[in-house]
Amino acid sequence: MRTGVYPGTFDPITRGHMDIIRRGAKLVDRLVIGVTTNPSKSPMFSIDERMAMVLRETVGIEGDIEVVSFDSLLMDFAERAGASMIIRGLRAVADFEYEYQMAGMNQQLNDRIETVFLMADVSLQPIASRLVKEIALYGGAIRKFVSPAVEVDVARRVSEIGRKGS
Repeated sequence: MRTGVYPGTFDPITRGHMDIIRRGAKLVDRLVIGVTTNPSKSPMFSIDERMAMVLRETVGIEGDIEVVSFDSLLMDFAERAGASMIIRGLRAVADFEYEYQMAGMNQQLNDRIETVFLMADVSLQPIASRLVKEIALYGGAIRKFVSPAVEVDVARRVSEIGRKGS
């Protein structure tokens, strides 16, 4: 059984993430979506909220998909999951430079797990969770970038942030 891990913060999960999940699920027998923390990012949503979003958004996708949280080195998590590959999405050249460096470091940590890069669909390449949050915080429309349910989640959170800031 070939297991792949698709890690990310998914804060929030976007149409770009969903594209990679759908396509990645076809490459493996089991896809483990690892929802993680990132010390360099301050998330809009808690880990539990992000996991719930990813679970909800992946219902109906064909394949054996599991959503779990992790707070460890990616390669340790992938090893525990029994993964033979890490799936990463690429949007632009800047993504490639960062991901190439990470793949090299990960290979040094565990050379039994390959990193596979999937190019995002051309129509989804500009989408980044960071930009979706920024657009939403400034009152912009995000429906092109996220599902209707995630749009509601983000609007609710922006409203809560606005009430706290008043």
